Formats: sequence, C-alpha cells, structure tokens
Amino acid sequence: MDERSALRRLAAALPAAGDDAALVDGLVVTTDMLHESTDFPAGTTRYTAGWRSVGASLSDVAAMGAKATAAVAAYAAPTLDEDELDAFLDGAVDVCEAVDAEYVGGDLDTTGEFTVATTALGETDAPVRRAGANAGDVVCVTGALGRTAAGLRAFDAGETERGNELFRFTPRVAAGVALAPHATAMMDSSDGLARSLHQLAEASDVGFDVSWDAVPVHDAVDEYAEDDADRREMATTVGEDFELVCTVPAAAVDDARAASPVPLAVVGDVVDEGVRLDGESLADEGYTH
Repeated sequence: MDERSALRRLAAALPAAGDDAALVDGLVVTTDMLHESTDFPAGTTRYTAGWRSVGASLSDVAAMGAKATAAVAAYAAPTLDEDELDAFLDGAVDVCEAVDAEYVGGDLDTTGEFTVATTALGETDAPVRRAGANAGDVVCVTGALGRTAAGLRAFDAGETERGNELFRFTPRVAAGVALAPHATAMMDSSDGLARSLHQLAEASDVGFDVSWDAVPVHDAVDEYAEDDADRREMATTVGEDFELVCTVPAAAVDDARAASPVPLAVVGDVVDEGVRLDGESLADEGYTH
C-alpha cells in the first residue's frame, strides 16, 4: 500500500482517527515520524531538526483549531553526541515556546539513521475537522506557500544557512484557534496545496475551484524557481509548508481575516465536485512519505 491507502485503512478501523489529530474527551493528540534520508537534507542542523520535527506535530494540533499544550519526542541517532542532542533540545523547546506550549521530554535510542518521532497534545471543545465544507463556502490559506520547496533548493545549492532558516517555520497554532469559530473544515498543508484540496474534497464530499493568481507564494520561491511552471509546482505540490487550508462561509471571511494573526488569502470557491485550478483539473500530487 502507499501512504494514502494505509491511512484510509487505519481511519476505517479507528473511529478517532482520520483528521490531522485524534480527539479524545477534548484532548487533541497527534504523532509524526521523520527520517534523515527523507526529511532532513544534508546541512540540516540538529537545532533545525528539533524545531521542525516537533513543529510538524504542533501543526497538526493547529489544524484542529486546538490550543497546543505540550510535546515530546523520541530521538534516535547512530551516536548520542552531546552537542547534537543539546542543539536538538534547544530547537524543540524554542518551537514549543513559539506557540505557548511546553516541551516535556521523550525517549533516546541509537539506530542506523537519525530518526525522530514526535507527539503533540492540545485542547479544544470545538474541533475543526476535514469534513464540513459546503458548496458556497470559500477556501482560504494562511501565510504563503512554497517555503519548504525554496528551502530544499537552498540546501541543494549548498546555502545551508538559508535552508535552515526556511525550514524553521512557525506552526499556525494561534491562527488555528482564531479561525476555529469561522472555519467549516480545516487541515494543514503538509502534503502541499494540491493534495490538501483533494483530501478536503474527499472528506467533505465537495469540490474546489481555485485561482492561481490568488494563491499566496512565499518570497523565497522567486529566489529559486526556474520559470513560471516551476514556481507553480513549488507552491502547490512540494508540500511541508505547514500552513492552514480551511473553508469559510463567504459571509464570514471578513471576520475570519480580522481574527487571524497571520494573513488569510481567499484562493477559490467550494463547489459541488471536482478540484480545478484556473478551470483545469488539478492533479492529486504532493508530498508522499
């Protein structure tokens, strides 16, 4: 099975699964696993690895519209180097502090490949799920897309300082909490905008008409994009940007924008079926583990 098929199988067997995080009696819980060969390009510092791996789980909490409370990580590496472990811890603590959560520890092991498994916890009495979008709503994204794609290009070019900077995103926990009263459906964009739209469409049994000109693109994309087609791919399919993708009733857009602590762009409309970009079918392409 590919990852999507495996996740569908798990969601069918586990009633609490299927969204960005599980909800149990008001407690939001989510877990992620990252590997050096697939998630940390050469030149990624342990500080960035700590920030990014814990941040990925905090982003899932944000996607539920929950307040983040705490995170833990299981850290495994070929050797337990003191400086590397200290740097990882600093990154994990700092990303938690950035969203008013607490890093509270985890586990250590040795393994052949640097690997991190993270868990984040949050609280909400009114979660926002992937199902709930309605035809007539609009679809919005926070911030700007393509940051990770630009970071990957920076690492490839040997610009490791720039790559590390771009990899240290701020999880949109505050935005998720602010948008929760207005959003009908929400998820994070870890798999890319295109795949996120398909996932929301499947969960809500709707479609989307999106305008490319309305999609907010991170400034760093223009530092590395080869042409317009490459720019579009970097912003829509590479993924791992950890912005929020949500649907909002058209009448609530102004209130949602006023509440959000980060820019909120309306990129299209919720329709009955199909996922289209500028009137053309948008392929279900994005980040795959």
